[in-house]
Amino acid sequence: MIDFSSIRSASRVLSQTPTAVKNQALKAISNALIENIDVIVKENEKDLACAKTNGIKESMIARLTLKKEQIEQIASDVLKVVDLSDPVGDVLEDFISRDGLKIKKIRVPLGVIGVIYEARPNVTVDVSVLCFKTGNACVLKGGKEAKNTNEILVEIIKKAIAPYIPETSIMLLSGRDEADELLKAKGYVDLIIPRGSKNLINHVVENAVVPVIETGAGVCHTYVHSSADFDMAIKIIDNAKTSKPAVCNSLETLLVDREIAKSFCPLVEDFAKNKGVTLHVDKETARYLNGEIIDEDGYFIEYNALDLSVKVVSGLDDALDHIAKYSTKHSECIISSDKAVIDKFLSSVDSACAYANASTRFSDGGCFGMGAEIGISTQKLHARGPMGLKEITSYKYVIEGNGEIR
Repeated sequence: MIDFSSIRSASRVLSQTPTAVKNQALKAISNALIENIDVIVKENEKDLACAKTNGIKESMIARLTLKKEQIEQIASDVLKVVDLSDPVGDVLEDFISRDGLKIKKIRVPLGVIGVIYEARPNVTVDVSVLCFKTGNACVLKGGKEAKNTNEILVEIIKKAIAPYIPETSIMLLSGRDEADELLKAKGYVDLIIPRGSKNLINHVVENAVVPVIETGAGVCHTYVHSSADFDMAIKIIDNAKTSKPAVCNSLETLLVDREIAKSFCPLVEDFAKNKGVTLHVDKETARYLNGEIIDEDGYFIEYNALDLSVKVVSGLDDALDHIAKYSTKHSECIISSDKAVIDKFLSSVDSACAYANASTRFSDGGCFGMGAEIGISTQKLHARGPMGLKEITSYKYVIEGNGEIR
């Protein structure tokens, strides 16, 4: 049995830690990452060698890899969080009740946050830094593919924070049994965030006793309307699909207005050929461009690779119907020059992020000015979209009186 009491105690200390001290802890983490680059790369290479031996797909290896430049960027991103305003203690409302009570609604830490994720060791740093900044402790369960990398990162973080906040503010779990214990740790853990595959997210949602925020699954759509600028459309599609295909904000399904299909689809074929993208189409769409034939269920697939589903639709309403059926409520885009069409799309799409004439790859905490993100929520309660510092806090009411009774 895992003893979660120490991290619960650490969360109480963290909740009372001044911003300046928390920032010192974050700066120490950034410095320690730079000082230990060679050690981190060495441990990461062990994980990569094991992954390649076990035949893990390239998209997961891409997520797993940490090179010198990437570690330097992670360390730099930590300092960006230092520069962000600490939301803890913010007064959200301040008023006097009809009984004369002084009432303040104040932002407070959630407490202990558990994050279960797969082969993304950068998440280990992102989560710990965001949690510490907001006075939260964190329990991490990374994928076995990143075991060595995660262990060295947590070791480095613990040593770095020791002079400022409790080392027990971070806990790393291993194995499926420990992950399942985390799901049942009601009273010790306040929130669990799963980041990874649909299977992982479903397992957490279906088995957790602790509250869960669903994140990550990204069947993202881009709809090219009949009024679209073709050059702009191809540029956006290229970026959304090929700049980093393994991430959840990459493009998975392209919808093309039937009115422009004959002239636009050849451009899609040229793009795919030039960038090594495999196209997947239903039988109707195959009349306009070549691709591997899929049935309607194929539009549910999140490839996380250089694969792209394409479907020809008969206008805006058809595109919205398709998105409503197949979307994971992550990020959707319309490319159009018609203001009325754009406005209807943006107001109708029921996803965390709705774009007009911009790549879905911007659905990211860093791009949104959050410094980093603890996940991208695809649900509606409490938080939605990229989750930064404010999204991992709660609030409480502080009431001051002068002998009032009811």
